[in-house]
Amino acid sequence: MTNDVSLQSDKELRAHLHGETSKLPWTELETHFARGVLFKVAKGTDILDVAIVMSRDDKDTLKEWLDNKTIIGVEIEDAKKWHETSASLWSVVVAPFILVQEIEQKLDS
Repeated sequence: MTNDVSLQSDKELRAHLHGETSKLPWTELETHFARGVLFKVAKGTDILDVAIVMSRDDKDTLKEWLDNKTIIGVEIEDAKKWHETSASLWSVVVAPFILVQEIEQKLDS
């Protein structure tokens, strides 16, 4: 697969980013938080959709999502909570940024 995202179809890019997505403990993300490169993706939003938009540098969609808080910079309150709870987060790198999303806990029926 080519590394030039402009030459990849959305399907190819999604498959690539899916392979790069993983659950990481907050302890592995803290230094990236300190560098200011973490963005939190809202619950209910597909982290891969956001990664594709960021990869394609779709400024209009990114502005809309930032304005309506679909994605936001990780805040100190998030960092404290994740540190205190030893949280793991879905994570995907879209250099130079890292997208994170809280893992939704499924309740037993």
